[in-house]
Amino acid sequence: MGKVVLVTGAARQLGGRFVRRVQRDPGVERVIAVDAVSPPHRLGSAEFVRTDIRQSAIARVLAEHAVDTVVHLAVTGGAAAGLPGGRSAVKETNVIGTMQLLGACQKSPTVRRLVVKSSTSVYGGTARDPAVFTETTQPKTLPAGGFAKDAAEVEGYVRGFARRRPDVAVCVLRFANILGPFADSALAEYFSMPVMPTVLGYDPRLQFVHEDDVMDVLRLAAGEPERGTLNSGTFNIAGDGVLLLSQCARRLGRPTVPFPLPAVTWVGQALRAVGATDFSPEQIRLLTYGRVVETTQMRETLGFRPMYTTAEAFADFARSRGGGLLPPERVGRAVGRIAELLDVDEGVER
Repeated sequence: MGKVVLVTGAARQLGGRFVRRVQRDPGVERVIAVDAVSPPHRLGSAEFVRTDIRQSAIARVLAEHAVDTVVHLAVTGGAAAGLPGGRSAVKETNVIGTMQLLGACQKSPTVRRLVVKSSTSVYGGTARDPAVFTETTQPKTLPAGGFAKDAAEVEGYVRGFARRRPDVAVCVLRFANILGPFADSALAEYFSMPVMPTVLGYDPRLQFVHEDDVMDVLRLAAGEPERGTLNSGTFNIAGDGVLLLSQCARRLGRPTVPFPLPAVTWVGQALRAVGATDFSPEQIRLLTYGRVVETTQMRETLGFRPMYTTAEAFADFARSRGGGLLPPERVGRAVGRIAELLDVDEGVER
């Protein structure tokens, strides 16, 4: 009999695409797609089970379907699709949901493989960061909040699970910023702005991974290891090379407006207030200090080589965006809000 694969986060773009992809593998017999809301896209021949991984019912799903492989893609930095509650719902899904899922996996006698989507944001972002992060690099400062903190907590729970269930192959994939024609992240929204706010005096180095490569490496991690490779452990996943933020702006044909670092925070608040983009403090740190990771383990141990370099992933994203301009009324509201904040600040200084 073939593998029974359970995929969380199936209602999101990335999860739905992986569900459709993995069911084509000859070694896979069934795919169980799980999410708290019904997906807006097709899932092929996969069986969709509507359940919230924050609830104990996920254990029943694992048992009823005799799942042997779990691919956990419900760890996200964006809004939890269809769930009310904003940031609190996202954190609960990321952290509490992961705890419930791991508890269910620990009790399951059939689970033999666990793949967890994480992020290079666990390394944080400070002026004291090393030039390149390896999988064993400890952050200079632990993430104080947002998705980076969620991802760090999730990884901590996963390490605890791996100690309790040494018979389960556990693979944690730390993805660089994911880009491609269908990217729907906060960074993709930022790159789609008609004018890109930047931090005065900084030109950060950035890395990207193409969404097609994300599908391929998830499939590799969820499958049986090739001879001479090991698909368990923690791996940085990114395309070769780096791009400066200024290079990204030029390749998009977007003007940039540099702000002093404190003012960028006000800009981010204004943009979030009008719904223009999720310009979080975490993203501001990325656009200030950048982040570059070492990918030797990805190649030599996991046995994965991305098809796209960082520059090629960005170029494919840029082609898909075309003009990429926000509606004029949203831009106008954002500019007006920024002007109000700057006027208030100047008045306080005077």
